[in-house]
Amino acid sequence: MTVRTALIAVAAALTTTSLCAGCTGAAAAPPPAPDKPTVVLVHGAFADSSSWNGVIEALQADGYPVIAAANPLRGLAGDAAYVRSVVDSVTGPVVLAGHSYGGTVISEAADASPNVKALVYVASFILDVGESTGQLAAKFPGAELGPALDAVPYPLPAGGTADDLYIKQDEFGAVFAADVPTDVATLMAATQRPIAAAALEDPATKAAWKTIPSWNMVTTEDLAIPAESMRYMGERAKSHTVEVDASHAVTVSQPGAVADLIGQAADATRS
Repeated sequence: MTVRTALIAVAAALTTTSLCAGCTGAAAAPPPAPDKPTVVLVHGAFADSSSWNGVIEALQADGYPVIAAANPLRGLAGDAAYVRSVVDSVTGPVVLAGHSYGGTVISEAADASPNVKALVYVASFILDVGESTGQLAAKFPGAELGPALDAVPYPLPAGGTADDLYIKQDEFGAVFAADVPTDVATLMAATQRPIAAAALEDPATKAAWKTIPSWNMVTTEDLAIPAESMRYMGERAKSHTVEVDASHAVTVSQPGAVADLIGQAADATRS
């Protein structure tokens, strides 16, 4: 045997030994399934999934699997169908949380879902069947979002145009994220996801909160959805409600409080 051949043989033996250290002859067992529900987060208009980053960090630190769905913001039926597909891809129980228009979507998406065990509405809409997001937004005084919006036409696949709604960047901080650091709010304004105006007028056809327990966060300094409106919707849904001194962008300004509420809902699903 040449020196080169002997070295190759030794290297092969060492590699096999290191790979099989601790092996018993059976395939390695998969990691144990998490003992906590998966949290699926749904952003609303003028935001994206990154608006949940602080909440995600807190939830993951507590051991929760988390998915932040990319809400299309094109229309209630399509948005809900998309979110439902994300929920249906999860094995095991789900806590479904929505912010703002995301609340409208989760009420529709979770209807008759076998694995959604709790709904969490964060500075959000909780619609009944037949109501639209725009209708509930205007039900009580105090919202300052409407005058801050710009409509931008976009082409429809079948021809013609429709309007996307954006918050004017120079007004974004004041009406949407007043308690967020200015540099962060400026970035949020530049990266905001528009919502199709028609989505705000789409009537709800489902109200999953009638059969699934719900939690509701009221943001008392909110200029996008008046606190009185959030209280009204939460009382009607018999939600477990908490109030936080925060702007509409509470997922960014107070992610710990949001994560705590989601944790409460998750704990209830295991009791």
